[in-house]
Amino acid sequence: MTAEDQVRARYELLKPHLGSRLHRLWAAAEAAAVGRGGVTLVSAATGISRARISAGLGVLRGRPPRRSAPTGRKRGGQFWEDKDPILVSDLERLLADETAGDPMTDERWVRSSTRKLRDRLRALGHPVGHCTVHRLLRKLGFTLRPNQRWRGKDNAPGADEQFRYIAAQRAAFARAGHPVVSIDTKKKELIGNFRNAGRAWRREPAAVNDHDFTSTADCRAVPFGIYDVGRNRGYFVVGVSNDTPAFAATALARWWADEGKAAYPGAAEVLVLADCGGTNGHRHRAWKANVQEKVCDRFGLTVTMCHYPPGCSKWNPIEHLLFSQVSMNWAGVPLRSLGVMLGYIRGTTTRTGLAVAAHLDEATYSKGQKVTPDEEVRLRVKRHETCPEWNYTISPR
Repeated sequence: MTAEDQVRARYELLKPHLGSRLHRLWAAAEAAAVGRGGVTLVSAATGISRARISAGLGVLRGRPPRRSAPTGRKRGGQFWEDKDPILVSDLERLLADETAGDPMTDERWVRSSTRKLRDRLRALGHPVGHCTVHRLLRKLGFTLRPNQRWRGKDNAPGADEQFRYIAAQRAAFARAGHPVVSIDTKKKELIGNFRNAGRAWRREPAAVNDHDFTSTADCRAVPFGIYDVGRNRGYFVVGVSNDTPAFAATALARWWADEGKAAYPGAAEVLVLADCGGTNGHRHRAWKANVQEKVCDRFGLTVTMCHYPPGCSKWNPIEHLLFSQVSMNWAGVPLRSLGVMLGYIRGTTTRTGLAVAAHLDEATYSKGQKVTPDEEVRLRVKRHETCPEWNYTISPR
């Protein structure tokens, strides 16, 4: 029997006889006896929060607690499940490992955090807190199980002038009531039984392929995102072909036709924030040509492009306001079909009100599009005086 099992066994024997204060002090005493790592071990064995055990250690060492920690219990020392017999069954129903219903339905594809589960349990008539949900998950045998990969981070060189200029452009467009959007291609995903970075509440880790061979994938999904900064609204076009300037410009045009035009009636300009490289990089003549044709000429829309300096993509709003939320929503979940992927994207929400739409693009986009000098001359591209390499405006012809 492991040390954690021994602590758990003692806790189950003493639990009916311990009051609120004694719970904390007993757990603290157990943690102190274990020594290094004791707080983590006792918390895992009992479901008592680390903060509560640490507060008990402070009391044992002569420091009074600054505030009472949540216990997940009703008055009288009883746990919520003791007086609410259907609480556990309702929680298990919400945590069903198998997805149910249409995989395109947003509600069913939201990854369940303890706070989201708390809100859904409250809607069912269980007035519990997220600490209670966490304790019950542990009691039911659930844990955050990973199938993750490590990814390093790029260093961001300084480019103060460009950052100041982007801030000024964003403020000017916002004052004028014009849309400000951030665009980028999210990491391409292999569709199939492949491991996905992150952790999800499960009793057992999801079984995935031993190797991520492209040849065994159903397809490679290319999720191109548009994030409307003012409206806190995300829009994805998921392609199954190549990540090309034509694909990116088509996605931007689709966003304007589906959402932008209705959200900003009468707007004739849009500010687009993008990385310096990639499909929509500032050096790509094909990117400018496709934006000219598919967005500016088609809709009579003037597009102002501002690119973040090389190595500064993490400052692009879409990275931390949209992409990170989508990644957390499908963390630890194998993307076994395009329907699953689209469902998780659509189910991404935040406390600040983020909503996300997603659409599939099954068209084929060929690589290596060439823009001849004659075609380039016909583009209505005007460079800005400030950092002209990174800032330019494309007007309708």
